[in-house]
Amino acid sequence: MTTPRTHPVRPVRIGPRAAAALVLVTLIGIAAFGWPLLADRQSGLAHSQDAPWLFAALLPLLVAVVIATIADNGMDSKAVAMLGVLAAVGAALRPLGAGTAGLEPMFFLMVLSGRVLGPGFGFVLGSVTMFASALLTGGVGPWMPFQMLALGWFSLGAGLLPGPERIRGRAELAMLAAYGFLGSFAYGTVMNLQGWVLLQGMGQGISFHPGDPVPQNLARFAAYCLATSVGWDLGRAALTVVLTLTLGGTLLRALRRATRKAAFDAPVSFDSGAGSDAGHPPQRV
Repeated sequence: MTTPRTHPVRPVRIGPRAAAALVLVTLIGIAAFGWPLLADRQSGLAHSQDAPWLFAALLPLLVAVVIATIADNGMDSKAVAMLGVLAAVGAALRPLGAGTAGLEPMFFLMVLSGRVLGPGFGFVLGSVTMFASALLTGGVGPWMPFQMLALGWFSLGAGLLPGPERIRGRAELAMLAAYGFLGSFAYGTVMNLQGWVLLQGMGQGISFHPGDPVPQNLARFAAYCLATSVGWDLGRAALTVVLTLTLGGTLLRALRRATRKAAFDAPVSFDSGAGSDAGHPPQRV
């Protein structure tokens, strides 16, 4: 009697079609965040005007990433069901800390889920989770599509971390905690850029000046981040680190066990001789 082998759970890999969809949505996101820096003084700089267009472009692209990932990896509805469950859990976690010193427990779930499910599904998970949480908390506004993109990039980065099949245990938790810390500040910085271009007249050293050279505006933006959001981002980063180090090991095992049982990456094969002779049951290899 042979003992069945237990194959390591690998994150869902990005195929060529999923990679193309992710590159496209990322380029659109970079343009959406950064275009005011290149606009002249007469341009309309209100993101409230471009947000509906960004949202209209983002939704079909998210669907395209999911479809491309499924097509590239031969996955089925079980993966989409897990995506929905994790998005619902993340959306439910956000109200527990949103609005209190930047404490947002959903970020640690995005780090661990991106690590297990891979960058493609991680990006979609982050975006869908932010969309669901905005509906749940009443946070729908011109900032929402930008939040969806930023959290999608955050989760995608967790899926791109090295050693998904080799690094385990404390080393993996330390790496995820470090990423969560730095990624929390990166998320806050990207979202600051979305709101900063709308806040003019705050002061010569931190206010956005339309039409000024990009290096000068970026210097003011750095001063703005240091003056207004470092404390908020630190709360998000610290909570992500604490939750990752304390609960990360248990949650990683649970996610990998669920992924293994769902057999997202199991190859499908057929035994042509199984059951062909009457009276002889199929044999398992």
